[in-house]
Amino acid sequence: MQLPSANTPDDRKIRVGAVAYLNAWPLYFTLAQHAPQAELVVDLPSRLAESLAAGRLDVAMIPSIEYARHPGYRIISDACIACDGPVQSVKLYSRVPIERIRTLALDEGSRTSVALTQILLRERHGVHPKTCRLPIGAVVEDVSTDAVLLIGDRGMLPAAGRFAVEWDLGEEWSRWTGLPFVFAVWIARPGVDLAGFEAQLAAARDDGVTRFEQIARQAAPTIGVAEADCLAYLRDHLKFHFGPRQRQALELFYELAGRHDLAPPGVRLSFYRPS
Repeated sequence: MQLPSANTPDDRKIRVGAVAYLNAWPLYFTLAQHAPQAELVVDLPSRLAESLAAGRLDVAMIPSIEYARHPGYRIISDACIACDGPVQSVKLYSRVPIERIRTLALDEGSRTSVALTQILLRERHGVHPKTCRLPIGAVVEDVSTDAVLLIGDRGMLPAAGRFAVEWDLGEEWSRWTGLPFVFAVWIARPGVDLAGFEAQLAAARDDGVTRFEQIARQAAPTIGVAEADCLAYLRDHLKFHFGPRQRQALELFYELAGRHDLAPPGVRLSFYRPS
């Protein structure tokens, strides 16, 4: 989806990719007001990661695991998508006890949650299932794997069927580590002049988090979730500020991802500084 933006005096455009899911709406709901030079493209997290890597975007809200896989990327804002306990929209459904999972279907819209799922299964249960993709538009009943990972708006809806185990991955991570979890961050690719844009992203976030009711009302009919549930999700389950605890959590996530060959080892966080 391509959204129009107003021209700036110098007509300098910044190509920005934002996540289509409800969890990202507060970050860009009023971005056009705060950053009129932004040309906004809304898509799935995995596709945004591909577009940023290919140079089709200058800045994108991408899965946090992708930062670890691309040397030269910089975190450009303290706005993020995170949780500190149950997240409500990242779910693992298993038809068998966790220790008996041998096959796992992974939501193709995800990359961070795919890595998180594998870390939790391996670290806590010694389980290394064979994986396959769950296509966008597919549902749990469409696959016969032992377990299925669902994320985003469809992860908010209850899955049909009977399951031996249902995991909320935000809750499982928090219970295990005592830390929040960071699903996505604003990332700038190398070689792009973005001076001042980090402040605009933060301003859009600060404005967006005051508009949960408006966002929930607008989003509910689109995603098929009750307005009250959309509001509770935004207000009670998500965090949008990247602070010291989020940094600690992300560093631990990268350490574990490196240990399991899901990302290069020794990743260090680096933040955008105007040249």
